[in-house]
Amino acid sequence: MNIALGLAALTAVATALGGLLALKSKDRLHLVLGLSAGLLLGLVAFELLPESFSHDAGEFLNVPITAVALIGGFMALHLFEKFSGSHEPAESEYGSEHRHAGNVAGTLGAIAMAGHVLIDGIAIGVAFQVSNELGIAVFVAVLVHAFSDGLNTVSLLIKSGNWTKRAILLLAVDAVARIGGAAIGSSIALNDDYIAIYLALFAGILIYLATSHILPEAHSRHSSRWTLATTIAGVLIMWALVSQIHSSDIHAHDHGDSASHSDEHGSEKDHDHDKDGHDDATNESHDSHKEDGDHDHDHDHEGDHNH
Repeated sequence: MNIALGLAALTAVATALGGLLALKSKDRLHLVLGLSAGLLLGLVAFELLPESFSHDAGEFLNVPITAVALIGGFMALHLFEKFSGSHEPAESEYGSEHRHAGNVAGTLGAIAMAGHVLIDGIAIGVAFQVSNELGIAVFVAVLVHAFSDGLNTVSLLIKSGNWTKRAILLLAVDAVARIGGAAIGSSIALNDDYIAIYLALFAGILIYLATSHILPEAHSRHSSRWTLATTIAGVLIMWALVSQIHSSDIHAHDHGDSASHSDEHGSEKDHDHDKDGHDDATNESHDSHKEDGDHDHDHDHEGDHNH
């Protein structure tokens, strides 16, 4: 099975686990959200943007296309929510003007959620097309984000008073969309330029989610001190993860180069050995030929003497 599909399925499981936690306790919700926001921002800063801007995808009106894609992803999600009137489950508790339980619990909320998690799934699939290292980093951030999604979704539906069937529906939509997105991301053929544009687009979407959804919710009802601490922890965790992944990749690359150099050196030694052997054989043949010539010369000289 494609590794991206398997990991996408795990993120769907994380969503369900987040929902189960919401049934038992919401006291730690703000900490999970803070950690999730930190991981997403760390993923954007340490992996997505460096990878995206490392490719020259061209310019649009004298501006790098990847920069346009970055702001485009942010604005696209913002405009979609403003015009559709739908909001992410992550906004379930902050501000009375943001409490649209009917929208989120209804069909529009399910569609909005499906669209969001579909993007998560596609991101995992595309990331593994770039490299296993990028795929793992995206997976870790999406995993924690999926957990907070499930926690928020069920928390909101409990408040709406009609949560049982709706929760099952939304969690099912979540699973299908995540796995389907990973399948799409793994199957589409993208060259480096298109991958760079997509990663920048995804980075813009994550920045919007972290700053407009997750962090406001995390700071809404609890002390900002601990929430801020978990956000910083999320950034540092992603920094350490990316650093470790790239360190391992560099070590493996250096080891491969060393092994390749050793093979080349061994081949050169074998070639030199064969050459030396060939030279020795040539010299021996030459000496033998010389001895035969000397022997024939002596034989002719002896014949002349007898004569």
